[in-house]
Amino acid sequence: MSVTLAELAREIAQDLTWSNLIGGKPQPAISGETLGLVSPSDGEDFCFIPRSGLEDVEAAIDAARDAFELGPWARTSATERGRVLMRLSELIKQNHMELTALESRDTGKPLRQADADITVAARYFEFYGSAADKIAGDTIPTLDGYTALTLREPHGVVGSIIPWNYPAQIGSRVIASALAMGNCLVMKPSEEACLSILRIAELAGEAGVPDGVINVVCGLGEEAGAALSSHSDIDYLTFTGSPEVGALVQRAAAVNHIGTTMELGGKSPQILFADADLEEALPVITKAIIQNAGQTCSAGSRLLVQREIWDMVVLGLQERFDGLVANRHDADADLGPLISRSQAERLETFMSLAHEMEIPVLAAGTIAEDAPQGGYYTVPILFGPVPTDSALAQQEIFGPFLSMIPFADEEEAARIANGTPFGLVAGVWTDDAKRAMRMARAIRAGQVFINSYGAGGGVELPFGGVKKSGHGREKGLAGLYEMSAIKTVVMNHG
Repeated sequence: MSVTLAELAREIAQDLTWSNLIGGKPQPAISGETLGLVSPSDGEDFCFIPRSGLEDVEAAIDAARDAFELGPWARTSATERGRVLMRLSELIKQNHMELTALESRDTGKPLRQADADITVAARYFEFYGSAADKIAGDTIPTLDGYTALTLREPHGVVGSIIPWNYPAQIGSRVIASALAMGNCLVMKPSEEACLSILRIAELAGEAGVPDGVINVVCGLGEEAGAALSSHSDIDYLTFTGSPEVGALVQRAAAVNHIGTTMELGGKSPQILFADADLEEALPVITKAIIQNAGQTCSAGSRLLVQREIWDMVVLGLQERFDGLVANRHDADADLGPLISRSQAERLETFMSLAHEMEIPVLAAGTIAEDAPQGGYYTVPILFGPVPTDSALAQQEIFGPFLSMIPFADEEEAARIANGTPFGLVAGVWTDDAKRAMRMARAIRAGQVFINSYGAGGGVELPFGGVKKSGHGREKGLAGLYEMSAIKTVVMNHG
């Protein structure tokens, strides 16, 4: 009798002790210490990962350095590297059910969202596998008798610190782009969710990735993460997480003059003009805040609404929010639990601030009656009108709270949209094409969507922010450029 996905997600990895992957081999922490992984659905430990420290990180960096300097990967043709990544994409598809179950149980997200994440993870290896041999240098006009050209070369050993909210997606986009350019990698996933990317790293060996090219070291951020970001023998570093931790990581890397790509979160606005198609817009706006229980850097957490349609939008969203239900990951409800108790307490703080400021709650979802008592559940909430200088409008909450803010015209909408320390993603909803382009140019953000929001993972689309949302770009061909360094060659041939 076959097991359903929900049944698998309920029991997968129970009581297992996972290992780091170093030099192609599973390795426990050198100290022998482990950390319990907590299921967000019930608040209980369900398996264990290594509590790695400096020695483990150094072993992983040494393995990556040997693989880069002595192994075949950097000297393998770009075409063949691409073929290996394409094979890994197929292996992810073949193991889709297992990976979906791991992602759902580990992060708490509903099965349908975990399923979509694994589809996107496979797509990253497909995209970068097919793009590996499409990146070329340039020839540059210069002095007579000289030829100048540029080469795109790998950095060498890339360090990467990824978060808990999308381990399969974010881990895959880093691995695929780094390997496509010929780099070797040491990745430190979050201690709160890391199982899917550990499994994908194992599958990479089956696909033909040589030992030591991918190394994954689990552990606490302040221990393993700090050891990786401050190490002098990495050549480049990527980080996805909060601006506060990102600042610490950049300072540590700067001591060794190591370049970084930083994706540091957002407070993304969606701007709804009076001429927008509300039937098209409202479902997308709702999904953009409840996706992964709002624990998404690009969550559309501010909704700017033109005053003349305010009441109509409130009614439409009230109907949607009132019907939203949170439940355990394998129930596949509208949203799952938050990742941890500390995250749940953080949202309670924002609720208290909203209450103190007497910001109205316009609508709220519910928690399912059969949701486990120990889980970290919260309800999606629609607030409004929200003062533009309040914490609800200025800070990244990382939860399913949507702040509605009225505006009068394009000028005010752009001012409010740009009026936070962040600049990651924005959405503009209007039937006026000229207005749409004016707004796209006026908004300070790395991505602007017109009459849409998000793009099914956006694998092909350069992604990154401005201001406190970070710097550098991932995804698309821009992600390959970030994973390479330009070398200029000048030849005097007379």
